[in-house]
Amino acid sequence: MTEQKLCRQCNQSHDCQRIYQKLGNIESPSVTFKVIVAFLLPIVVFITSLTILGRILDELIKAKELQTALGFLLAISVTLALILAIKIIKK
Repeated sequence: MTEQKLCRQCNQSHDCQRIYQKLGNIESPSVTFKVIVAFLLPIVVFITSLTILGRILDELIKAKELQTALGFLLAISVTLALILAIKIIKK
């Protein structure tokens, strides 16, 4: 209610309406693929590599603390390598 009251009193209310109408009619490409690559893919790669490395390290290393730390560091490394590869490919 207060926003409507403010808009009525504003000298530029017609400009705002025109701008919002233009923004609503803009046709642009979908950003779904970019969002998946930027946010979802690194998370999936991290979880997957953490799971795979956890199983591999479980057979190689007996100390659970070392397994966890090493698995985490290796999974982070794999994820960062993926992000770097994506940036290189993008350029």
